[in-house]
Amino acid sequence: MPSNSSHPALLGGRLAVDFANAAPPNVDMPWQRLIDFLESTGIVSTERGTQLLTLPQSDPQAAEALLLKARRLSSSMRKVLAAMLRKHRIAGEWLEPVNEILRITEGHDELVGQDGAWKIEFIAREGGLDWLLAAVARSGAEIIAEGARARLRVCANPHCGLFFYDNSRTRRRRWCSMAVCGNRSKVAAFARKHASARAL
Repeated sequence: MPSNSSHPALLGGRLAVDFANAAPPNVDMPWQRLIDFLESTGIVSTERGTQLLTLPQSDPQAAEALLLKARRLSSSMRKVLAAMLRKHRIAGEWLEPVNEILRITEGHDELVGQDGAWKIEFIAREGGLDWLLAAVARSGAEIIAEGARARLRVCANPHCGLFFYDNSRTRRRRWCSMAVCGNRSKVAAFARKHASARAL
């Protein structure tokens, strides 16, 4: 992954894609990483994130239940995105974690003023923790519903593997980030070109 900072790199272009990228494949997302993701995407405020960091000590069952759902959702989204990229069938069981969260989290969108501007915020009907994953599940459902029209890609850097949604005008984006993987590729190509020129 291109970023080693505590906050995940948000390079995916869609919330569910960034969530799938938040933890490496075959690695369970730790609690800290989940909270960092929720904060960096604006799902929770820094203050709420700080409160949530102590949840494993104050209410370990609630924290474990949320973390299990987050891990299932992340794993499911990675499988779905990979299948969509390869134009393979999406297994029904991969969609269950998305649907589970969509079923539980009833609520509505509402315009909320923040720093002199308006933003749309999801207001949960119930105060449980599942709502924290509702926006991610909704984003994933929207991508899945796009089907073959979804502009999903995987970074062209073979050592990266991050997914991204190609929002570029030309729809020919190749890198998760031009500043990270794209630049590395250009530097390597430049070095190869000049090494072969010197060999002549």
